[in-house]
Amino acid sequence: MKVSVVRPSDLGAAEIGRWRALQSSDPDLANPFLAPEFTLGVGRFRRGGPGRVDVLVGVVEDAGEIVAFFPFERGPLGIGHPVGFGLTDLQGLIAPPGLTLDARALLRACGLAVWDFDHLLAAQGTFAPHHTVRRVEPVMDLGAGFAAFDEEMRRSAPKTHKTIRYKERKLGRDVGEIRYVFASDDSEDLQRLMDWKSDQYNRTGRTDRFARAWIVALVEHFHRTGFGVLSVLWAGDEPVSAHFGLRSEGVMAGWFPAYDTRFGKYSPGMIGHLHLAEGCTLNGISEIAMGRGGKEFKEGFKGREIPIAEGRVARNTAGAGVHWIRATPLNKARGAVLDNPALYKRADRVLKTYAKLRGRSR
Repeated sequence: MKVSVVRPSDLGAAEIGRWRALQSSDPDLANPFLAPEFTLGVGRFRRGGPGRVDVLVGVVEDAGEIVAFFPFERGPLGIGHPVGFGLTDLQGLIAPPGLTLDARALLRACGLAVWDFDHLLAAQGTFAPHHTVRRVEPVMDLGAGFAAFDEEMRRSAPKTHKTIRYKERKLGRDVGEIRYVFASDDSEDLQRLMDWKSDQYNRTGRTDRFARAWIVALVEHFHRTGFGVLSVLWAGDEPVSAHFGLRSEGVMAGWFPAYDTRFGKYSPGMIGHLHLAEGCTLNGISEIAMGRGGKEFKEGFKGREIPIAEGRVARNTAGAGVHWIRATPLNKARGAVLDNPALYKRADRVLKTYAKLRGRSR
């Protein structure tokens, strides 16, 4: 096999067409984070430079035919990650089911000492020997239409469904008539969502992703091009919650949900998700990949799960050794927290307390 490494912008129409054809070979590859638009977008706005990250694609050929694409980021010392690492909820090779490559040979051809992943499609055989943890990612199954989804949720999660509908009615009575805009092209709506999300990050002690100019530019680009769908829940004249997701054909990937904290008692995010499900079915979308995290909230919505894995592939190089020393203890601690609901809640409280103390010291 031959591996050529190119920048995403160097891929031509034939390569993009082949990428899409490979996506269609496996339902889980249809996820927007694995679509060419995502890699092209990150490659455009996360530009490389000295000491910075390069966004690249390994094009794998066999007998003159492209059999796989391997999108990745490469940093100093050959440290590699999936494209959009920290922003993406699904990662992997764009390849037909059953294709298994030599993972270390692939890294060598791509100039990587190590490739660190945390949301990898677990079914891909190429990286299976390098998994350290396996988890699942919940998916909202809308294939039978919204009425069927709503009824199934009413049956399988009656308490959650009843609570959402009650709070929705109360929001309508207290604030104003409920309406939902599935796809807003208003830049002010997008800015409001980013402001809400930045406030949430700071309030809960997380890193503010929208403090990074390239992420803001990336989200704005996806919004302009239609790859990103901005949905807004209104109560009367008040915008209450919003969601920015990515769409690729019939699949949406949840990305940035946010809400106005003034209306927090109404659980506007959960109300918005139910309306998002209805909007998706009316617009040709049959499933929503919700990403891992916030597991309790998502249990009532899920219809199926995608097995994902965390781990790393490493070659015997100095760069890989340095990366192991830096990353392994942190990854183990994070994994322990994610897998233990009690630890997750405790860590969340600690972060929120830290955020309050940080705010007072300013």
